[in-house]
Amino acid sequence: EIRDYIIIDAPILGNAHLSLTNIGLYLIIAFLIIVINLGIINKLPKFIYSSWVLIKECIYDTIYSVVTSNINKNEGQIYYPFIFTLFLFILVNNLIGLIPYSFSATSHFLLTFSWSFTRVFGTMILGITIHKLRFLGLFVPQGCPLALVPFLVLIETISFLARNVSLGLRLAANMLAGHMLLVILSGFTFNIFKAGLIGILGFLPLIFIIAFSFLEFAIAFIQAQVFVVLTSS
Repeated sequence: EIRDYIIIDAPILGNAHLSLTNIGLYLIIAFLIIVINLGIINKLPKFIYSSWVLIKECIYDTIYSVVTSNINKNEGQIYYPFIFTLFLFILVNNLIGLIPYSFSATSHFLLTFSWSFTRVFGTMILGITIHKLRFLGLFVPQGCPLALVPFLVLIETISFLARNVSLGLRLAANMLAGHMLLVILSGFTFNIFKAGLIGILGFLPLIFIIAFSFLEFAIAFIQAQVFVVLTSS
């Protein structure tokens, strides 16, 4: 549920109402976590040779291989900072959603759809800038009969847009489904303990919740990687 935390009236902007929602707040928190992590913690001597830096190096190499294999080994390096930042931003938001009583911004379709459609328009602008009108050849299969061109262009356009719609849908649906299942299981386990059933009947759901939490932790990484893989492909 989207909630307003701060509402400011701005008469200078035509009586506009500026508000800070929970989505905006947690996006700012994720941004600050990334900035502090990359800009400050990396420069501290005690973190230079720590296992934390080793984990980040593994993430660097993974995203670098994704970018170079999907785009180009030479030209792909230009887009690496953007793809890597996008991965971190999605990952941090996914992990924040696993904290009890927090808020998962990536489980809202409005946000993930805005990211996916921004990627669509960015790709189209970049493609037209680099390839000019040859970019439109993407929607015309090579060697197709001239009479089928309008029909095939329509199909390819729908397919192109559908892939990008599924990009945001996949991320939000997976995160939302996981969080809903955790909430249901947590409520069920709480009611069992509240009823005094502390035997094996009570601990089995608790064990399942712990195991599913680790699964959600892995899904947070997987969904972030899937998003950047499809973005760079």
